[in-house]
Amino acid sequence: MRIAIVSDERHPLHDVILAWCKERGLQVEVFGAIAENRDVPWADAAESAALAVATGACDEGLFFCWTGTGICMAANKVAGIRAALVWDAGGAAGARVWNHANVLCLSNRYCSDALGKEILEAWFSTDPGEKGREGVDRMLALEERHRRK
Repeated sequence: MRIAIVSDERHPLHDVILAWCKERGLQVEVFGAIAENRDVPWADAAESAALAVATGACDEGLFFCWTGTGICMAANKVAGIRAALVWDAGGAAGARVWNHANVLCLSNRYCSDALGKEILEAWFSTDPGEKGREGVDRMLALEERHRRK
């Protein structure tokens, strides 16, 4: 599995997350500040990584910014992205089952190393299955009804 990892600024948490992913055999592609070693505006950082997920170049994404909110909002502007900002393992599992999220967003500020690993364990061990499919289909229909022409 190929994972897009992005942030608008470097943070020590990223090294922990990168190591966790590599230890589990995940292929990692880095974007934004993680790739460039300089701050990158969060909307720009989100767009580049979200496009990699939306086009299939990467299977899923792990997105970070100070609160996680901005990068999540920006990622969700890219068609095909279902980004979820989560604060704990239960939220990560729920985002997979109920929303079929393909991008996990975390806060650089509030996510500790231990919590980050716990959230990733839940995210990657939860199979979306079909349980949330009806809700996702309704969301996609909503998006289509409000698509700008």
